[in-house]
Amino acid sequence: MTLVVQPLLSAETAAEAAAAGTRETLGERVTAEMRELLISGRVGPGEKLSLRKVAEALGVSMMPVREAVSRLAADGALEVLPGRAVHVPVLTLGQFRELTRIRLVVEGFAAEEAARQASIAAVAEIAAHEQTFRLAAGEEPHDPGRLVAINRTFHFALYRAAGMPSLVEMIERLWLKAGPILNLDMRSEARRIKGGTAVEAHAGIVSALRARDAVGARAALHGDISAAARHIESTGKLRPD
Repeated sequence: MTLVVQPLLSAETAAEAAAAGTRETLGERVTAEMRELLISGRVGPGEKLSLRKVAEALGVSMMPVREAVSRLAADGALEVLPGRAVHVPVLTLGQFRELTRIRLVVEGFAAEEAARQASIAAVAEIAAHEQTFRLAAGEEPHDPGRLVAINRTFHFALYRAAGMPSLVEMIERLWLKAGPILNLDMRSEARRIKGGTAVEAHAGIVSALRARDAVGARAALHGDISAAARHIESTGKLRPD
């Protein structure tokens, strides 16, 4: 499957970026846009990226797109195949389990800190995203792509509420690999979404934030990640080690 990228920047914004920045700055901006594509789960494991479509969507030449691909490939977020084909890698079972264990530690810590540090406004924002996710999960039929995006928004609102920008950057690097693979969870099994595992976990996180319960926030976050991981493994779509 080849991904057709929808425009991420307005024509005016892209033109301004191209005119105002150096080639290095433009490359960084394109890298940021492609990182967001991966983190937000807008592409899934095994999907092929059309670099021409990416360049057209961003209003840039192929050169900064290739620079961005090189950076993301160095992070293991993209793979460049023979013939310069670029796709989102499919993790092995061992790689996925390692990623999940690291996420439980790092994102669990972020949830704890959010319970301690989040402002009233931040908790309200997270609760609003939780409600949006719950309503979207109950739709018939539900939109899996939208659920993946809302899930990302909810989680990063939570992590930002910890008030630790370096921690958020660390989690973003984890989600370069985690974002796409969550498609194997939310896109593959409508009944599991309606069953409420993610919905219940998100509600538990919000309740813990309101109670300033750091232990409860970590536990609910762990439940969310662990349930998704079990389902992803059950799909049989991870590569064998």
